[in-house]
Amino acid sequence: MHKQGNSHFKYFVGIQSLADIATREDRVCVLNILGGESSDVTPVSHAFSGANVVFGTAPGKGGQVLPTPVGDIPVFNNVREGLETGHRFNCGVVYLPPSAARDGVAELIRVNPELRKIFIVTEKIAVHDAREIRAMGQQAGIDIFGANGLGVADSWQRVRIGGALGGDDPGATLRQGSIAIFSNSGGFSTTIAQYLRMSGWGTSTVISSGKDVYIHYAAPEFAFALANDARSKAAVLYCEPGGYYEADAHFNKPVVACVVGRWKSRLTRAVGHAGAMAGGADDALAKERWFKEKFGVERLFTPDDPCCSAKGAVVTNIAHIPAALTAVMRANATMPDFEPEGSLALKPWFGSDQGLDLPGDLALAVVGAVAPYDEQVARVNDQIGAIPPRQPLKDASGASQMDAKTQVSSLHGVSMLEAATHSFEANVCLALLHEFGGANDEKLIDVAVGAAVNLYGTPELAAAQAAREAGNAPNAVLAAAAAIVGPNRQRAAREAARLMIDRFAAAKLADAFDRDFDVDAIDTEGIAVLFSDAPDPKAQAMLAGLAARGVSSVFVRWVANGPGHPRSDAVLAAITTTLAWGPLMRKRISRLTAENLPWWTKLFGTLIGASADASRHQPDSFCEFSTEALLGERSLTEVAFAALLGVKPSADDLFAFRTLTGLLLTNGPGAMSAQGAKGAVSADGPESPERVQLNKALMGFLTHSGYTHGGNGYEGIAFLNDAFRDSGLDDPGDAHHGVDLEALARRSVERYAQYKARQKQAGSLDIAKLPGVNHPVFKDKPVNHDPREVFIAGLYEARGEYNVFHAYYRALVQALFDAGVSRTVYCVNVDAVIAALLLKMLWQPLKRGEFSEADLETAAFTIFLYPRMLGCAAEIDDHLNRGRNMDTRTPASQCRFVA
Repeated sequence: MHKQGNSHFKYFVGIQSLADIATREDRVCVLNILGGESSDVTPVSHAFSGANVVFGTAPGKGGQVLPTPVGDIPVFNNVREGLETGHRFNCGVVYLPPSAARDGVAELIRVNPELRKIFIVTEKIAVHDAREIRAMGQQAGIDIFGANGLGVADSWQRVRIGGALGGDDPGATLRQGSIAIFSNSGGFSTTIAQYLRMSGWGTSTVISSGKDVYIHYAAPEFAFALANDARSKAAVLYCEPGGYYEADAHFNKPVVACVVGRWKSRLTRAVGHAGAMAGGADDALAKERWFKEKFGVERLFTPDDPCCSAKGAVVTNIAHIPAALTAVMRANATMPDFEPEGSLALKPWFGSDQGLDLPGDLALAVVGAVAPYDEQVARVNDQIGAIPPRQPLKDASGASQMDAKTQVSSLHGVSMLEAATHSFEANVCLALLHEFGGANDEKLIDVAVGAAVNLYGTPELAAAQAAREAGNAPNAVLAAAAAIVGPNRQRAAREAARLMIDRFAAAKLADAFDRDFDVDAIDTEGIAVLFSDAPDPKAQAMLAGLAARGVSSVFVRWVANGPGHPRSDAVLAAITTTLAWGPLMRKRISRLTAENLPWWTKLFGTLIGASADASRHQPDSFCEFSTEALLGERSLTEVAFAALLGVKPSADDLFAFRTLTGLLLTNGPGAMSAQGAKGAVSADGPESPERVQLNKALMGFLTHSGYTHGGNGYEGIAFLNDAFRDSGLDDPGDAHHGVDLEALARRSVERYAQYKARQKQAGSLDIAKLPGVNHPVFKDKPVNHDPREVFIAGLYEARGEYNVFHAYYRALVQALFDAGVSRTVYCVNVDAVIAALLLKMLWQPLKRGEFSEADLETAAFTIFLYPRMLGCAAEIDDHLNRGRNMDTRTPASQCRFVA
C-alpha cells in the first residue's frame, strides 16, 4: 500500500514540478551533521539557502553546534529531541554510514509527520535496506532522492539541499537559466552546470540522482516534473549503465542525453557506482539506442557530425553537451539565456614544448589563469627548482627502483644497462641532475671533481692512509677520508652557489651557456667574498683547465671577469651552478640539490683520491697525471681508473671500466649500501636539511658495504684466476688464445663435483656455490639466461671485443649440465660478467707480478665503491628532499626478540 500521489504514476510521487524540489520554504534536518563530509558541506548549503537547516543530529554529541557563516546550527542526539525543542522541518538529509541509513530514514519518518522529502547522500546501501527505504517512503507518502547522490539545487530560488552540488561556491556555478539537469553522477552535475554557464545557458533545477541499484527519484519522475516546470525549456541527462529508468521516461521538452560507460560492457563485475554494471540489455549501447529512438536521430552528436533533432541529441562526451544543447535549442528557435562566459577550448595555464617544433594543433598557447589561480601560478613560476612532497621513505625511493622480474635496476628512470653505455662523469650527472647531460657537462664534471682528487698534504689523505696501514677494508679507508669533508669544508662554495642562483634567476637567465648574456647586468652587491686581492693558484688552474677543454658558461665568465681574483670556491660554485641550471630551471631538481653540488664534487674527488696510496699523491700530480693534464685533458673515467689500478688505461680498458661502473650504480633502495645512506639522512632529519651532513651519509653507505656486499666480486675473480693459473693464457682479449675452454670447464666441474661429494659424505650441508653461476630468479628453464649478462655480451660482440673469461663461464654452465651436476643449464649471472671484465683488465699486470692477491681483492672491492658512491649520493639527495625525520625506523611491533 502507498499513499495516493500523482495519478500519472502507479506508485507514490508527490513532486509535481521541478520548482517544488528545493524551495526557500523548505526546512532541513541533517542526520550525522558533524560527520566528515557533512561538516564541510552543510555550512555552505546553509548559507547559500538562507539558513534552511534547522538542526542536525549526532548521537552522543547533543548540545554541540555546527558553526556556519550565517549562525550556528544546533545539534541533538536524535530527531525527537530536536522536535521536542520546537523545531520543525519537512526535509531530511541522510549522511549516515550504509549500515545505518535505513534506520535513519525510519527515524525521520516515524517521529515527524510533517516530513515530505528525504535526500540520501550515503552510497553503497545494501539492496535489502534500499527496498525497505523505498517501502517506507511509499507508505508514508514521502519523496526520496538518492541514494549515493549529492542532493538537489535550485538556481532560481538559490537553494541547495543535501550534498555539494555547485562546489564550495554554488552561487558561482548555479546561475539562473532555463536548463534542468538530471545526473547519475554527483560530481558531473556541477561540471555540466559549469559547462552550460560558460556557453550561455543557466540552470533551473539540478538533481544528482545517485547510481545505487535503487534510484528512488529516477528519470520518469524527472521527465514528469520537467514537463510541469514553466522555468525549464530543456534538460540535460547524464546516464550511466544499469537500470531501465531512462527507457520508461517520456519527455515533451528537448533533451540532451550524455550516455557514458561503453567500456564497462567488457567487465564482469560492477565498478564505480553500485548500479553501473553492464553487459546486459541496459548497458551504455542500449541506452544510446533508447535515446536515439526517442529523439529520432541516427547517430551520436559530435562537433564534427552535429546530428540532432528538435527533440534532442545523444552525446558520449560531457564536453560536447553545450554544443549539442545549443544546436537542439536552435532547432526550437530558442537562444541561450545570456552571453557565453567563456569557451571549452583547451586553455593551458602551463606549457612546455621542450624545444620541439610541434604542429599548430598541438602547440597550444599558454593563457593567463583566472583569479585567484593567476597569483598562485605566478608564485609557482617564480619558484626556483622542484619542491617534492615529503613522505616516509623507509624501503622507498624517488631515485631508484629494481624491476623484480628482470632484476635490472634503474636510477632516475634510466636502466643500469643504459647507464653502462655512458661515461663515469655522465653517471655523476645522472645521479644528481637526473639526466646524463651533454659533452660540456662532462667536461665541467672532469674539472670540478678532478680538482679534488689530489689530496697531497691534506688531513683527508692522512686519515685514509692511516686507515689503510691499519689493515682496514677499502670502504673503511674511504670512510676515514669522508669523515673529514664536513659542512665547513665547502661552506663558502655552497654560499657562492646560493648567491649565483639568486642573482641569475632574478636576471631571468635561461641558458647557462648563452654567449650573448650580459653578465655586467648582474647585481654586484655582496659579491666581494667571491674574490681576493691575490691570485688563487687552484682557481687559476681550474679556469685554465676549463679553457683548455674549450668550455665556458655565463657563470664562469662572470666569475673570471669579476672585480678581483676569483677564489677556488667561487670557480667551483660557477661550475656546479652551470651544471645545475638547466635541470633547476626545468624543476627537475630542487634548489637544495643545486646548492649542495659543490659539496658532492668535493666528496667524490676525495673518495676517488683516497682510494690511491699516499705515495701516488704529489704536489703537482696525481697518479702520474700532472695538475694541468688532470684539469685540462683527462676524463674523470681515466682518472678513476688510474686511481683504482695504478696504470694508465687503454681504450678497451676504459670501455670495460665504464661498463662496470654503469652496471653497479644502484640495486634499488633495498640494497644494504642504500639503506645505510638513507638511514644516515633520516637520523640527521631531512625536514631540517641544513643539519644533514652529506659526508656522514656517504659514510653510512660505506659502513653498510663490506666483503659480502661489495667485496664479493673478488670471489669470482679468485675462481677465474685459479681456473686459469696454469693455462698458459697470455692475452684474455685474443680469441685465438689456444686454451681449451671446454676441457678447462670440465676439470673445474670435476673438482666441484668431488668437493660436493666429500661434503655430503662428511654429513655437511654447507656446500659453497660456484661464484657467478645460477640466479634465484633466472632459473628452472632448460637453458637459463641473466638478461644483464646477455646485454653486456651483446655490447662487446658489437664492438668486436673478446673476453676469454666470459667465454669460459658460458662453457662452465654447459659443462655442469653435461656432467649431471645441474638439472638445467644455469645462467651466467651478472657477477660473473663483472669478474670477467675486471680480471681481463688486470690479467697481464697480475702475470707480471705487479699485482698481488691482496691488490686484486682491493681492486674488486673498490670497483664496486666508485659507482655505488654515485648511486647512494642519488639516494641521499632524494631522501634529503623527500624524506621525513627518522622515517627509516622499524616499529617495535615488527621487531623480534630471539632467545
